[in-house]
Amino acid sequence: MMTSYQPTLSLVNAQKKAAFLRKIREFFYQRDVMEVTTPILSNRGNTDVFIESVSVNFHQQGRPKTGYLHTSPEFAMKRLLATYQVPMYQLCQVFRDNEKGHKHNIEFTMLEWYRPRFDLDMLADELQALLTTVFGTPMDMIKLSYADAFIKTIQIHPLSASIEMLRVCALSHGITLDMGDDHQGWLDLLFSHLVEPTLGFGTPTLITDYPPATASLAKMSVDADGHQVAKRFELYINGIEIANAYDELADGKALRQRFEKDNAQRIALGLPVMPIDEHLLAACDDLPECSGIALGVDRLFMVVSGLTDISQSIAIMTERA
Repeated sequence: MMTSYQPTLSLVNAQKKAAFLRKIREFFYQRDVMEVTTPILSNRGNTDVFIESVSVNFHQQGRPKTGYLHTSPEFAMKRLLATYQVPMYQLCQVFRDNEKGHKHNIEFTMLEWYRPRFDLDMLADELQALLTTVFGTPMDMIKLSYADAFIKTIQIHPLSASIEMLRVCALSHGITLDMGDDHQGWLDLLFSHLVEPTLGFGTPTLITDYPPATASLAKMSVDADGHQVAKRFELYINGIEIANAYDELADGKALRQRFEKDNAQRIALGLPVMPIDEHLLAACDDLPECSGIALGVDRLFMVVSGLTDISQSIAIMTERA
């Protein structure tokens, strides 16, 4: 019987996770990718309407201030990347409010890395090599576009389907949540309930070519059907999202417009407006052409180790901290 103070991560799994983290660091050391550290506490938060920042009250030079625990080290790392112009990675704790479930915790470990002069195909190859390292066996990956994943699972093209078609599809599968006139909201609902649980069984799967609304920090392109899509992929293993990668947008003006659009949507949804990171916008114009990726370390360890709940991969969950 576990007493109230004991961690949910067993000693055996704690030792495995320590070795797992060493493998990750050795992987990047061998590839001459520099490890960096950036602040956890920031004066700016994440404008993304689908991500809630944890706000923190503190004092600076005697004055009360509100800051935010980072949802990823991305903004600060891009300031380093614009200055140093070299490949870099970071392993750190990140925070996302209102996250709970067998795959979620408010605080979790993230691996994020950036590769100047890498396109998404090159980054996918490196991700595959990392998976081979941590699984200890050669790993293959398959690629499937966001649209094809919808068509394969629920026979709907997500980028051309009307809101009414999406609503009818949801109801036919017993999903009663109503996303109103939010087209992307309906897509997110159907993807999370019907598509995502089918992905990555047998072989890890990369979902590519996402709708533009899901990737404010990525470059855009046009797919074979003439739809504008984001240059982004996500990795799924056993129905679990593991990693998220972008061909990074290096345009401060365009990024400002996307952040302002996010905040307008926040106002419409009754969410707090987030201060825009002016340092990031200034750095964007000096970023090298690059791709970057964020990976959930606790989730990947859970999958590698055959665990069924994120609490088995994290020593002390937020509700018991």
